[in-house]
Amino acid sequence: MKLIYLANIRLPTEKAHGLQIVQNCEAFADVGAEVELWVARRVNSPEMNTITDIYTHYGVKQNFRLRRLLSLDLLWLPIGQGGLLARVFFVIQSITFILAALTAVLGTRTDVYYSRDALTLLAISLIKPRHALAYEAHNVAHSVVGRWIQRQTVRRVGQVFGVTQKLCEDLRALGADPSRIQVAPDGIRGERFANLPTQAEARRTLGWPDDNFIVGYVGRLQTLAQDKGVGLLVEALAQIDGSSIALVGGPDEMAEALRRQWLALGQDDAGFLYAGQVQADRVARYLVACDVCVLTSPWTTFFAYYTSPLKLFEYMAAGRAIVASDLPSTHEIVVEGETALFFPPGDVEALTTALKRLRDDPTLRQRMGAEVHKLAFERYTWEARARAILEAIKHDAN
Repeated sequence: MKLIYLANIRLPTEKAHGLQIVQNCEAFADVGAEVELWVARRVNSPEMNTITDIYTHYGVKQNFRLRRLLSLDLLWLPIGQGGLLARVFFVIQSITFILAALTAVLGTRTDVYYSRDALTLLAISLIKPRHALAYEAHNVAHSVVGRWIQRQTVRRVGQVFGVTQKLCEDLRALGADPSRIQVAPDGIRGERFANLPTQAEARRTLGWPDDNFIVGYVGRLQTLAQDKGVGLLVEALAQIDGSSIALVGGPDEMAEALRRQWLALGQDDAGFLYAGQVQADRVARYLVACDVCVLTSPWTTFFAYYTSPLKLFEYMAAGRAIVASDLPSTHEIVVEGETALFFPPGDVEALTTALKRLRDDPTLRQRMGAEVHKLAFERYTWEARARAILEAIKHDAN
């Protein structure tokens, strides 16, 4: 099977969707598909412009082809975010990418066009049959126009894959055929978590304190301009003697604000361990150096129902005990008391209590870590996900 994955994104990007897309392309190729990734030719950030090899940057095999499609990108101009001009520039960039994609599609033969972009697939559906289209959904559109586009798309594609149960239910309500939709949560690249150092070795390599109770958070500190609640973790750890906070991600200015909060609460600067943005292949060693890893997402519709965070699966693969906000989307993956401890979103005292429980019970930490590690490799590898998706697409084509 030949699969073309279309993504109207900057690549490389500091955001998680770039890693997710690239790892999925690798996984599709690993399980037998011939894969091309088509992305927009976009103006990138100065930091991302220094990266010349996306395969090395994302730590994946070069088993799929990358193609960049022309688009008129004015979004780099200093116009601010959310204003009328920014919206106009976004529409211009999207339309020019879609026109380039349609032109490329007319000159290409493939079995399936796969995308997270509803509008792109809707446009391709005008010239390609239903069985040749597959849509991977990560949210339900909120605007009237966005909802209309998504409604038309789920009705015109052969297969729909949603990252959570609730998302699939909502897409069915929009008109997706129940027999053509299935849940496909995110996952892990197992090779990243093979032959890991011991915790002591990882801490020594990173220069982290040997004896502190280190609690980690990996990933962006905000998504879609929504704060992910890491300030709550700072507040909780300030109440736990001998603890350190480890942050791997960014952006730097948000991390610096958290550092100021940490210091304002009377904590030692040496206990604030900030690694910044690191290459995907290096994340696992930071996770192994932690005692516990945390998801602090607040209760919003997006976080509660539509997210399948990469960090959760990476925490699991690294064998770390997990403390997480009590959200339905997280409950789809881990179970209270068995593979995670939950706390009510925004409740700093409950978070502190859960962290103290794990600090004081290393046996519980080890047991929970072993359980989630096993679960990650049994159910949530990218290869298993890719195989299930391709099987659904093949079944529809037949």
